[in-house]
Formats: sequence, structure tokens, C-alpha cells
Amino acid sequence: MSNDLLHTRLVFITGASSGIGQALALRYAQAGYRLALVGRRSSELQTWAQAQGWNDNTCRIYSADVADPASIVAAGTDCLAAQGLPDVVIASAGISIGMDTAERDDIDVMARTFATNNTGMAATFQPFVAAMVRRGGGTLVGIASVAAIRGLPGHGAYCASKAAVVAYCESLRGELRRSGVAVVTLLPGYVDTPLTRKNRYAMPFLMSPQAFAAQAFDAIAAQTSYRVIPWQMGVVARLLRLLPNTLFDRLLAGRPRKHRQDQDVAA
Repeated sequence: MSNDLLHTRLVFITGASSGIGQALALRYAQAGYRLALVGRRSSELQTWAQAQGWNDNTCRIYSADVADPASIVAAGTDCLAAQGLPDVVIASAGISIGMDTAERDDIDVMARTFATNNTGMAATFQPFVAAMVRRGGGTLVGIASVAAIRGLPGHGAYCASKAAVVAYCESLRGELRRSGVAVVTLLPGYVDTPLTRKNRYAMPFLMSPQAFAAQAFDAIAAQTSYRVIPWQMGVVARLLRLLPNTLFDRLLAGRPRKHRQDQDVAA
């Protein structure tokens, strides 16, 4: 690798096959970053990257399933060997599947959701943490959701997993305090992606992935510890958090539930 490339900033993004992850890849490319993109559908991701006109010096594709810790850790290790230590690591991969605790199969759905959204996030960061600390700099980004703020009927697995993302990133931020490594937690509202298009309920302040990526890029560059995007959704979420349980439960009574596992979509 040439010295020029080594001095060009590098971002590592999971879930880059579609949605938020892909929009973030485009935004970072526009800013002149080299890209390390991770997806389960690596052949599709490679085809998309080539269509952008990116060569191996600009972008490398890594195949991994973030729900399998060995798989995503291997992708991170491969990135270190092929492209060097990233400046920014974004754990964007996630799944959103409705569940019903009365259904036995949905307990497996919950386990799969946590494996992807939580264990997968920690495994995404793991290969880079020690090296970033030694360097004295870097940014680790966890993509949570406003669904972390209050539990929604039929969303038990997703809401719980995203609340866990917020708590995990907060813990990690404390662990890395004064190391020079920043931890950023982003909470998207509703973004127009394959994860949301089959939703059967209203989605206020729905954003395009590109609009989200633009605001996320700025928040990450500023090393903002916690941000809801868009801010209007943050206001709504805070108000919902303040509602007494009886009023909150009444407000959500009869609200359509998330599609269950036979209609799930992965990022």
C-alpha cells in the first residue's frame, strides 16, 4: 500500500449492502475516505461498489455475517491487514423483526436479533479497539434507534436490542475515556429502508437514507456522544418517555404490530 493511501482516512462500515449503511458509504466516499464495506451479500455489494467507479484502492469488500462473531472479527482482521487501521468504524448492520412472546419460534427470533444487533456490534468493534487506543485516536459508531427509548407492542426484540445498544455504547464510552477513542451513539428515527417499508403504521418525520447519512456524518465528525436523527423525532421520543405508563399504553392500544419473522428484512 502506498504512503498516500495510508494517509487517506479509512471508514469501516457494516450493513453496507443497503439502506443506512450504503448511504453512509456514499457520504464518506464523497468526503474522500477510503472504504472498507462489510455485508452478507458480498457479490451484490461488490457489483454496487464497481458501479460507483471505485477501485481496490478506494474500496474493499468483506463478506461477513455480523451475527457470527468469528465471521465479523475475521473481516475486521482482514481489513487491518489489507487497508490498515480505520479512522471510523460504523456498526450499521441490524435486523428488525416483530415478535410475540407467546410464540415459541419468536424466542429464537429474539436470540437472532440480539446476536446481530448487540453481540455483532461488539464483535465489529473488537478488532480495532486496542489498536485505536495505542494510536490515541479513532471513532466507534453504534447505530441504535429511537425505538430504544420506549418499548413498542410487537417490537420486544428490536426495542430491547436497541436499548441495549445505547447502554453498551455508553459503557464503552466510559471505558475508553481519555484514550483518544470516541464512541458515538446515533438513534435514527424512521428512515426509508428495507427495514421500514413493510411497516403497517404511520412513520412521522420519515427520512431518506441520504438525508440521514448527511446528518450522521456531521455528528460523527463532531464526535457527538449521542444524537437522535432527525431532532424532531428526538423531541417526540422524549415526550413519550415522560408519559405515565397508563397514558402511554392507552396511546398505543390497537397500534398495528411489526411483521413477524416470515416477513423480516435484514440490513
